[in-house]
Amino acid sequence: MHMRFVPLAIALLVTSFAPALHAQDAGLATDEQILLKQVNTDIKAVFAANLGLTEEESARFWPIFNEYQAKRKPLQDRLLANINRFAEKYDGLTEADAAAMLKEKMAIERDSSALRQKYTAKIAKVLPAKKALRYAQLETRIQNLLARNLYSLIPLAR
Repeated sequence: MHMRFVPLAIALLVTSFAPALHAQDAGLATDEQILLKQVNTDIKAVFAANLGLTEEESARFWPIFNEYQAKRKPLQDRLLANINRFAEKYDGLTEADAAAMLKEKMAIERDSSALRQKYTAKIAKVLPAKKALRYAQLETRIQNLLARNLYSLIPLAR
């Protein structure tokens, strides 16, 4: 299973570099959207390969999964915007800037956690318990991988 994460890890790494490399680029939003679409496609492939869903389970699972991914999109956008603000203000970061960015970071984390819990509960209602647990485990691994790759590239505030 570890090898299945290689394409995902590469896509996440590329996505993680995008804000730092293109912070001043007018085409940033388009580049990020393309990369995020690829990451989301790779994530879907990881779930498909690891959940072993029957046709009936697939018919119930994928609409919920797709809805969850759509609801995550604004949170991803907020996160990228916050990172871009940090990159733009890095050299002249004020205490007020830092406080605002911290407040937004914590709000994004809170909202992401609430959304993940809501949709994991929905998935648990339509899949057998073992597959629902496997889904939750995969979701946690993917989110941890994404966060590790992303935050390892962002310098600490100074």
